[in-house]
Amino acid sequence: MKKAITGNVKGRVQGVGFRYFVQMEAEKLDLCGYVRNVDDDSVEYFAQGEEADLNTFITKLKSGPPMARVDKLLNRETAINDKLRYFTITH
Repeated sequence: MKKAITGNVKGRVQGVGFRYFVQMEAEKLDLCGYVRNVDDDSVEYFAQGEEADLNTFITKLKSGPPMARVDKLLNRETAINDKLRYFTITH
């Protein structure tokens, strides 16, 4: 079943390749959506795809790339956006 989630990751997640890591993991799982830096030094994401793939995605985000430190990860289910076809890094 297709679902969508949005969330925020706090910790050392800017300047350590976190957005590129998120994009790479999302593409491996055939998710579409986006990831972007937020002014409060956190990272925001929106992802949609199969529920099992989203669960795997969240597990990957909790660890992040080697230089990152994830202190807090919040996410919630949200409405699907049928216009999205890819997973992108936005600004």
